[in-house]
Amino acid sequence: MKRIVISAGIVAGSVVLAAAQPATAPYEPGLGEFMMATQLRHAKLWFAGKNNNWALAAYEIDEIKEGLEDAAKYHANNDGVPVAELIKSIIDPRLEHLEKAIEGKSNTQFVAAFDELTNGCNSCHAKAGKPFIRIQRPSEPPLSNQNFAPAK
Repeated sequence: MKRIVISAGIVAGSVVLAAAQPATAPYEPGLGEFMMATQLRHAKLWFAGKNNNWALAAYEIDEIKEGLEDAAKYHANNDGVPVAELIKSIIDPRLEHLEKAIEGKSNTQFVAAFDELTNGCNSCHAKAGKPFIRIQRPSEPPLSNQNFAPAK
């Protein structure tokens, strides 16, 4: 019985001490993490479109938009750079053009809109004081374990 009382006291004390500890802030990715994920999605988008996998291309556009929304939310201004405004004014219109090309299942329009998006990425980087970050069409799939062909 004495062991039960002592054990209960230890557990109760642990709970009190745990409750007294300051709550840790949830993990918040830095702008670089958002951009790295966007770069991966950008590459996957290219191979989806080049393979006429319009469902995957549409999915990657949605993922890019979702990631950029989070980047704008958590890093609206980053080191004096108006990230949210740059995304809204430069990237969002280009994503809309890409969505239209994907909806139309037009490879020619897709390539042009993809290059327009890529140029927009580089424009944002230059306006953010990071002209050394230059994005381009990928030459190799970013992942060797993903098939970019449409499902049959």
